Amino acid sequence: MATRRFRLRASVRTRVLVALVLLTTVTVALAGTTAYILESQRIDDRIEAVLRDSVAEFTKLAQQGIDPATGAAFASADALLRTALSRMVVQPNEAMFGMLGTEVALEAGAGPTQQWLDEDPELVAAVASSASLERSRFWQVTTDARNYYVAAVPVTPEPGGVPGALVLAWNLDAEHAELGTTFRTYALVALGAIVWMAIIGWFVVGSLLEPIKLLRTTAGEISSSSDLSRRIAVVGNDDLAVLTETVNGMLARLEDAFGSQRQLLDDVGHELRTPLTIVRGHLELMDPADPTDAASTKELVLDELDRMNGLVEDLVTLAKASRPDFVIAEPTDIALLTDEVLTKARPLGDRRWVLDGLADVTADVDPRRITQALLQLVQNAVKFSEPGSTIALGSSATSTEVRLWVRDEGAGIAEQHLDKIFDRFERAGSPAEGSGLGLTIVRSIAVAHGGRATVESRLGNGTTVSIYLPLMAESEKADSEPTDSEAADDPTETTSPAGDAPSTTALERR
Repeated sequence: MATRRFRLRASVRTRVLVALVLLTTVTVALAGTTAYILESQRIDDRIEAVLRDSVAEFTKLAQQGIDPATGAAFASADALLRTALSRMVVQPNEAMFGMLGTEVALEAGAGPTQQWLDEDPELVAAVASSASLERSRFWQVTTDARNYYVAAVPVTPEPGGVPGALVLAWNLDAEHAELGTTFRTYALVALGAIVWMAIIGWFVVGSLLEPIKLLRTTAGEISSSSDLSRRIAVVGNDDLAVLTETVNGMLARLEDAFGSQRQLLDDVGHELRTPLTIVRGHLELMDPADPTDAASTKELVLDELDRMNGLVEDLVTLAKASRPDFVIAEPTDIALLTDEVLTKARPLGDRRWVLDGLADVTADVDPRRITQALLQLVQNAVKFSEPGSTIALGSSATSTEVRLWVRDEGAGIAEQHLDKIFDRFERAGSPAEGSGLGLTIVRSIAVAHGGRATVESRLGNGTTVSIYLPLMAESEKADSEPTDSEAADDPTETTSPAGDAPSTTALERR
């Protein structure tokens, strides 16, 4: 497996390098080919321009020139060609000669003219009909010896004379030979550069892929050790760094998911084992022939099953708390929500129900979950307080958060248990029935909203549990005067459950 992974990494490195080399090679080849074509065309254009200048000069001589031998206009094609060939300068790669009829009659005094005419009869054959042309002509001639660019200018003969032509031939192969040498040098240099780039690129690509190697190695170690708490070091500021951060985020979510799963399994195994043992034991000892024993066993079994059902529902709620859809926030009138929860709470026990205050604000919360949390706190308050005692609900707001609370005059909680009161299955040393998950659910709901839950209590003097939620939207009502909710948020009235309850004359309207 290790060998296969190494090959896979090396294969990626090789493919990247091959793609880079191929792309560079194609780019260099296209650039060189384009440059060669453009430069070759430039050479051809230059040769044609020189030939046209020569043709123009010869034509001007034919029309306006004076024969040095007679001092008059040229009387014959032969005289014009001799004078022109004697005056025109022949380039190193140029041949210049005169045709009379179909034969070469005159040659330029310098240059490769004689050599080409002797070596390449195909050139002579190609221009043999030049004297019979009606006007000047420019064309390319290809023979076994070389390629030429040819210009031919016909000369009108005197009456009864032989027609002639001036022929200029330029050796294209020789002109392009230097260009070919230059580009062969370019090709060798480009090949060397590509090889050098491939060598350097091998190490550069390896360095760039190093974070992926680190990612793979760490992921493999995490997979083999099942240690989801490990994270991959983020190196640099590029896309690979973003990929690493994404993988780290995925690992964090997996760690949370597996942690929740393990916690759920531990909780189920821990809490369901006892009622199942009780049910099994009583069923094994039950006398089916004794109606009284069967009835009492049935009642006990149903009671235990109800307790198990409640426990399972609480565990499922906690398992859902880490899901993104656990809380579905919407703009909610906090004052109305507080009032509705108090109405729902009244049937839960024979208590003196009090409304401590109302926060006249609108916040983005999940009203169903907040109601669930407050009613859970009310149930706890009823469970740990005496009939006829006071249980108060209230809400207040600041510029940044909303507070909702439930206050009772019950038994209170010992100081040593306050730090653990929101832990799972923590009953604060109380023998009262319950799963020990109620306050844990309350805290989960608060945290899911981006808030927190707190408890303040003194043994024998009651308890106040508060839920703090971020305030996302204020109400449209803007009252600059202090409100009842602000008065209810006074620490002297709400943070000391052992003290006297705030005045509720105006609030006890139910």
